Amino acid sequence: MLGAALTSFTTFFATIGPIEAAVLFAAFTSGVPVAQRRRIALRATAIASLILMISTLLRQLGVSIPALQTAGGIILLMMALDMVFARPTSVFKLSRPEGEEAQHKDDLAVFPLATPLLAGPGAMSAGILLAANAQGDTVALAMTVVALGVVMGLTLALLLLAHELSRYLGVTAQRVLMRVFGILLAAIAVEALFTGLRGSGLVPHG
Repeated sequence: MLGAALTSFTTFFATIGPIEAAVLFAAFTSGVPVAQRRRIALRATAIASLILMISTLLRQLGVSIPALQTAGGIILLMMALDMVFARPTSVFKLSRPEGEEAQHKDDLAVFPLATPLLAGPGAMSAGILLAANAQGDTVALAMTVVALGVVMGLTLALLLLAHELSRYLGVTAQRVLMRVFGILLAAIAVEALFTGLRGSGLVPHG
């Protein structure tokens, strides 16, 4: 169970991207009073947690577990490659229209913080995949939910410390951390992909 918990934590940490979100949060809330920054951080984390919890628990959609594992593995592998090679199209970056809208948005907590930065397609896919891997095991599913809670708690802490973090954490350190978690996420994604293909019968069991 410890291995499953660590896998869930690593997957959620890599796909939610608390450090990247904190850096962007600092940029979006520059000049905002401290009390208001705290309210925005709390609201964004709560909304993102709700979205990801629903995504994780609503896993029975009439789709087979091998299909979910295969699709989730492909999506996470694409994310992992972006992280490893630090591509400009990384899922942790907003498009130009999204960035411009964010600068003029009254409620930053909902957009772009809660979604798509925290509860984006990758994080939601990760929740669905991890729930599918639990295969009805209540304990394994509970460990996944706990791991999500831990990551979101850490995310909230980093958002509250975002302005201090952005001053001390340079671009190089951010890229190194992203690449490390990208490699771990790639391994998890490939394993899920292989498991899904074996479960579908397309690949014989070794």
